[in-house]
Order: sequence, then C-alpha cells, then structure tokens
Amino acid sequence: MDIGTIIAGVLTLAILTFLYRDNPIYKFAESLLIGVSIGYTLVIVWSTTLMDILFRPLLNAGQLALVVPLVLGLLMFSRFHPRTASLSRLPIAVMIGSGAGVAIPVMLEARTLRQMTATVGPLVSDGTFDFSVLVVLVGVLTTLSYFYFSREHEGFFGRVSKVGTYFLMIFFGTTFGYTVMSRMSTFIGRMEFLLTDFLHITK
Repeated sequence: MDIGTIIAGVLTLAILTFLYRDNPIYKFAESLLIGVSIGYTLVIVWSTTLMDILFRPLLNAGQLALVVPLVLGLLMFSRFHPRTASLSRLPIAVMIGSGAGVAIPVMLEARTLRQMTATVGPLVSDGTFDFSVLVVLVGVLTTLSYFYFSREHEGFFGRVSKVGTYFLMIFFGTTFGYTVMSRMSTFIGRMEFLLTDFLHITK
C-alpha cells in the first residue's frame, strides 16, 4: 500500500467522523481539504492563466493589448485601501458587462430557443405519432397556465393549471432524485475505495 492510499484512506475516515458528531478530527480534515484545494487552484491559475495567457504573450511575444487586462486586474487590488477603493469599480463593471454580453446570447440559445424548438416539434414523424412530443407540449402549456396570475385558477382553467403543478412536481422530484443519486454514487465510490484499496476487506 502506497503512502497516497494511506493518506486518502485516513482523511476519508476523518471526514466520515462527522456522521457521529462535529469533532476536531473532522474540522482538521475539512480545513486541510479547503487549504489544499485553494493552493491547487492558485497554482493552476498562475501557470495556465497568468503565465500562459498574460505574462508570456505580453513579455515574449510583445502583445501590448494585454496591458489593458493587466491594469484592470491590478485595479481589483485597489479595493483593499479605502482611498483607492473606488477604482475597483472600473474592472468590476468591465467584468460584469463583458460577462453578461457573453452569457446572455449563450443562455438565450441554450435555455430559451432550444426549449422552444423542442416544444414545437412535429407530433407525427415519418408517419408515426410521437407521444413524447405531445407530453412536452401539454407540460409546457399547463405549466405556463399555472404561472398565469391575471385570471383566477378555477373551472377549466383551474384544472389545466393543476395539471401544470403535477408536471412541476415531477420535475422537482426528478431533479432531487438525480442530485441524491449523484451523491450516492460519490459515497459508493469512497466506500469501495475504503473497503478495497485501503482496508482490503473486499476484492
């Protein structure tokens, strides 16, 4: 058994002690995880972002346009001093504006246009009735009717909006189930590591 497996097994057991109660062993393992993660992230950012994208192209290739993001990045540190804190608003504004400009078209394409395209799909394809398209269409219309608050949810409209609540509950239930299953998959992986690689109880 190598030293890496021993360290990983001991730290995994230390994290699992939280199942009993909060204790110093768990706090140590938690702090160590956070510290190592931050250190690893800083190294990756320094080597792959600052050096490869900023400093090497600026100093070696002479790409003077990179002076602008360098200055904006340095202005972010002006927030630590009360007299220069207002200067940090400029890079924050540029970051938020450019981020929104990039994100809005992408999110519009991914979450609006594609959803609308899937909703208006053909009910009959190659001479075969597609029941899934009908389910999607009914789900979208009934869910939208549930969020239509300009009219009382009573009578036929109330029954339609109630069907929309069923689709919402199905969506929230499947989303929660997917989250639980992903966590269970991680837990099973750690248990398999402990019982097989670390404790050698199973093969």
